[in-house]
Amino acid sequence: MTDSDLMGIGFTSRRTRDRLVRRLADAGITDARVLDAIAETPRHIFVDEALAHRAYEDTALPIGHGQTISQPYVVARMTAALLEGGVPDAVLEIGTGCGYQTAILARLVPRVYSVERIAPLLDRARERMRRLRINNVHLKHADGTLGWPQKGPFGGILATAAPRSVPDALLEQLAPGGRLIIPVGEGEVQELVRVRRSADGFERERLEYVRFVPLLAGTLR
Repeated sequence: MTDSDLMGIGFTSRRTRDRLVRRLADAGITDARVLDAIAETPRHIFVDEALAHRAYEDTALPIGHGQTISQPYVVARMTAALLEGGVPDAVLEIGTGCGYQTAILARLVPRVYSVERIAPLLDRARERMRRLRINNVHLKHADGTLGWPQKGPFGGILATAAPRSVPDALLEQLAPGGRLIIPVGEGEVQELVRVRRSADGFERERLEYVRFVPLLAGTLR
């Protein structure tokens, strides 16, 4: 991949990317750090070439294996909710997918630990991190419902797939004062919630309704 591939042309150009950022700002995303990260991250390299012309639409797109790259607004909303209250030193991401959300986080926090259950997706995400020269991301092929206990506790946890209820393992790996951003529920629409860990336990806040693939246990080769 050349520098010109990263910059994009036509439907994948920096100008097109900037228009997406303006749409996100108009939709209520006010965190300049998040908007800058989206402006600097070439979303078109995270989708198949046949879909590159749609990369800067504010919509989810298929990435294979029954998974999707999240809608840019949702990526921005979840990232801003995670950062609100302070930048965590380390963030655990559940569901690497194509690596787009991972790359956004990597621009904003010192260390990102990301778990993916589908090996081919993880392999491609690892290659994209290398091409983007992102070196503060640690990837693991594992069951996301279990988190990554060896690297915790985490000041932030962000999940890109929806469990029926918040896994106990993720709550246990959330550091005191930390924030967990996760879609919860069954069916086509779930609740995006933010869970804060305090000295008295866990405080849950509903942010909005979202649509994510389900969070499944186990791994796939």
